[in-house]
Amino acid sequence: INAEYMGTLSECLFFFAIINMSVTKFALCQLKVTADKAANIANAVKHITEAAQKGAEVVVLPECFNTPYGNAYFPSYAEPIPDGETCVAMAKAAADNKVILLAGSMPEKEGEKLYNTSIAYGKDGAILSKFRKMHLFKLNTETVKFDESETLSPGHELATFKIGDHPVGMAICFDIRFFELAASYGKLGTHMLMYPGAFNMATGPVHWHLHARARAVDNQQFVVLCSPARDESASYIAYGHSLVVDPWGNILAEAAEGEETIFCDVDWSQVDAIRGKVPILAGKRHDLYSVNFQGKQ
Repeated sequence: INAEYMGTLSECLFFFAIINMSVTKFALCQLKVTADKAANIANAVKHITEAAQKGAEVVVLPECFNTPYGNAYFPSYAEPIPDGETCVAMAKAAADNKVILLAGSMPEKEGEKLYNTSIAYGKDGAILSKFRKMHLFKLNTETVKFDESETLSPGHELATFKIGDHPVGMAICFDIRFFELAASYGKLGTHMLMYPGAFNMATGPVHWHLHARARAVDNQQFVVLCSPARDESASYIAYGHSLVVDPWGNILAEAAEGEETIFCDVDWSQVDAIRGKVPILAGKRHDLYSVNFQGKQ
């Protein structure tokens, strides 16, 4: 093998290494949730481990992955952070598998208050960030009536963490309906918005994909939604269809209704590429209008 060939080969390997640095393999675990908290935790750990074995660098769990979704369950399933049994198991799973883990959400107990809380763990099992659901779910349709404020309190703070060099904004389910929250994260420079969520059969078919694509296009960044699996026997039936949307509004990966893990290679270079093609963010008229977040950032 001559020196010229070796030089060309080295250049190609370097080029592909640079390309691969901009791509992260995600796994979205659409988990079946039962009334058995210990079994739910064990099932989450099992799926995290399997996802890591298949090459996932980032693993995402659903909203309320350790509890059935419902006001009747939140108080008894709630736990303190970081010392609750779910938190300890998730920290260990992240460290054991060396993945970044967005542990969907779980009922958190602090003092006399309960929150719907999402936690991001680093590859060493340390907590990177924590977000409390800001907009509590309320719905009053013919088929579904629900009000989280009967048991839960709202959060008041933005929360971000990084995947490599890429800032990620955290939110939960109903938060996706409020574009001001997504825009607030956009002002912080996020490249992705993550929404573990449990839309239902009244809102899911009409709004789940619509909101995911709208937030992605509005803010020109990736959007990740992770749902529990659909269980027709549950008192609250989740829609499923966990998905990843790119900054152009394309759905890159989508689950069906049942329990499964889907994988998606996220190419972060698409953020700058799309923003360069359609300079929406640079073209905003801040002299005429603005979104100013009043809580803690």
